[in-house]
Order: sequence, then C-alpha cells, then structure tokens
Amino acid sequence: MILGLEYAFMRQALLAASSIGVAAAAVGYFVTLRRQTFAAHALSHMGFAGAAGAIVLGLSAYLGLFAFTLAAGLALALAGRRLRERDVGIGMVLMFALGLGVLFLSLYTTNAQSAMSILFGSIVGITAAQATLSLVVACLVLLALALIYRPLCLASLNPEMARTRGIAVARLDLLFAVLLAATVAVAVPVVGALLIFAFLVGPPAAAQAFTRRLGGGVLLAMLLGLALAWVGLAASYAVGWPASTWIASLSFALFLVAQGWRWWQERA
Repeated sequence: MILGLEYAFMRQALLAASSIGVAAAAVGYFVTLRRQTFAAHALSHMGFAGAAGAIVLGLSAYLGLFAFTLAAGLALALAGRRLRERDVGIGMVLMFALGLGVLFLSLYTTNAQSAMSILFGSIVGITAAQATLSLVVACLVLLALALIYRPLCLASLNPEMARTRGIAVARLDLLFAVLLAATVAVAVPVVGALLIFAFLVGPPAAAQAFTRRLGGGVLLAMLLGLALAWVGLAASYAVGWPASTWIASLSFALFLVAQGWRWWQERA
C-alpha cells in the first residue's frame, strides 16, 4: 500500500497528521489574517521550554508543553494588541524561551531525547493515545472556531467596527489565543516546534492567494493542510526521508505556487 496502512504506526501517524493539518490550517487562516504569525511561532518555542522544564522536574514533557504554551497564549492575549504587534518584544520572549530550554537540557541530559523530539517532531513515532488526543483536540478546536466564526471574522478584519456592534473583542482575542495555543501544543510533538509553520502558515497563506472569500479560504486551507499530511507521509514512506522534511518542503512549494498565481492574476 502507498501509505503503508497495514502498519499500526502509519495509521496512527496518518490520523494525527490529518487532524493537525486540518485544525492548524483553519486556525492559521485567522493567524495570518490577524498578522500574528511571529507570535504563533513564539508559542511553539515556549512549549519547548516547558517540555524541557517538565523533564527536569521529573514530569511528562507533554504536560510541560501544554502548560507553557497555554500560559504563553493567555499572556499574549492579555498583554493587548499593541504588545502583540511589537516584533522586537516577541523576539526577545522567543530568545528567552530558547535559552531556558537549553538550560533545562543542560541540567538534565538523561532524557534529553524526549525534549529534542519536541523541536523536530516524530510523526511516525507517536503512540495511539497521542494520535487520539490529536483528533480530539482538533475536533474541539474546529467546533469552537465554527461557533465564533462570524464575530472572529469581523474582529480580525475591523476590530473597531466589531466593538461598535457589541462584540467583546478582548474576550474573543482571549478565546482565539487559547485555540491557537491548544493547536500549537498538540501539533508540536508531531511536526516539531521548528516546523509548525508548515501547517499553521503554509496552507492558509496559499489559500488567501487563491481566493479572497473568507469562508472559501478557510475551507481551502483545511483541504490543503490535509493534502500536505497525506502527500508528506506517502512520500516519506516511499522515499524514506523524514515526514516533517517532506511536509515542510511541500508547504514551501505550495506557498511559492500560490504567490506565483497571485502575481499572474494581478498582472492579468
């Protein structure tokens, strides 16, 4: 079989990658729409610091990953819009998080491989429980997005108009930050903190280049995220290179094609 579905580890990888690809693309569409891609990238590195810190304390790396990522997402939302738009401030937080991660690894190197896998991911090495968790979190994130879709669209495009219409923009920002943090936290063990953009930014950016409609763009981004997961795993199984490498490369190629399409449309 092309995807090697006769093997349990490939079925688990496909379930996790598909779930994360769809959910991350849907959330990522609003991340790119709100110009928060750098902040989203910082969340994944905060998760790495949390994973390494949990290992030092003798706890599960995934517990530290979820805790730090959610805490960082909430802090980012509570800090206010102006702070989120300061790339220098976010960059300094990112640098501090990486420094903490390196410190924690130097203090406890016995199980450093667990934390290092957070950086680069391990799609074919995840367990059935992790795959199920990815599916559950993805479904909850998509359900929450569906419930706040209309106000989130308006608040992302025109926050001032959203406020005049009685939408609690600050509360909506807080909820979206939680959804983003949950998506990043569940995706990092699969694709890694360094490659989270492959799902979170690549498909949404391409979808925005192919269509200007919000609803169609979100749906297209989800389909592209799913396609990345399937094609990346199939290529990894056939050729033997890491699945994360294929997914990241295909995401970059997709972005280039989308930008070429946009340039051609503008010229035409």
